[in-house]
Amino acid sequence: MARLLLPAMKPDLALRKRMLVNIVMVPGLILVTMLGGWLFTIFVAVVLVIAAWELWRLLRKGGNSPSLVVMGIFIAAAVILRHLLGFEHSGLWLSVLILLAMFVHTIAMQKGRTAAATDFLLTTGSVLYLGWLGSYAVSLRALENGLYWVLLVFPIISIADSGAYIFGRLFGKHKMIPLVSPKKSWEGYIGGILIGTLGGWGLAAMWHLVAANMLPWHGLIFGAVVSILAPFGDFGESMIKRQFDEKDSGNLLLEHGGLLDRMDSSLWAAAIGFYLIQWLL
Repeated sequence: MARLLLPAMKPDLALRKRMLVNIVMVPGLILVTMLGGWLFTIFVAVVLVIAAWELWRLLRKGGNSPSLVVMGIFIAAAVILRHLLGFEHSGLWLSVLILLAMFVHTIAMQKGRTAAATDFLLTTGSVLYLGWLGSYAVSLRALENGLYWVLLVFPIISIADSGAYIFGRLFGKHKMIPLVSPKKSWEGYIGGILIGTLGGWGLAAMWHLVAANMLPWHGLIFGAVVSILAPFGDFGESMIKRQFDEKDSGNLLLEHGGLLDRMDSSLWAAAIGFYLIQWLL
């Protein structure tokens, strides 16, 4: 998510590539979200499975060997089950995941894989990270007026990201967490919170015209909370990439990197947004 940058100009070519991806990607995301139903669910599942593949590649570069098959199956299953049953039987899904992953990696150790215990933890952790958190996008969309909640929660990330970028370029002097993400500044982070909060208010005020239970003050709360917390999803993914000395998780989205790079904060925002709605309404 956020590029809470210290002052620095990006090359024009890189900026043009970013804009090109946005021109193609943003309308497509809005259309799929509007259509909802199985199309939205399948879209979320495919995106998360691709992100799992990118994460698997990163982990493999560190000498690890999590099970891509288990990751893909259980991430897709998490999304589909959330669509069909909500949170019902989620305990069964988790139990089967742990038991099967342990079985798979126990067999791997028998075949000579000495770090199988680490692989087991990485497999289960990856599924929970992407599958469990990512499935909250489906839960959000399934709520009453879910379309407008989705169109509130996730755009706040981009709005805060833009604010963070501008404030970081103009005022960024104090590094935030340099060992994890050395280019991000406190000034950018604070700017992102301010712009994200105002943006959330503006979006909620607009959606209130068609969704009566969404009030402008909801947008203020969502804007503030998401802008404060969601960047730590970005920091978390930066932690993973830095450990394996990688700049991006992939290059599927050109200058934006991989899908995992673009959804890191969204994973946090989806879960945070869902429970905020339960609390506020």
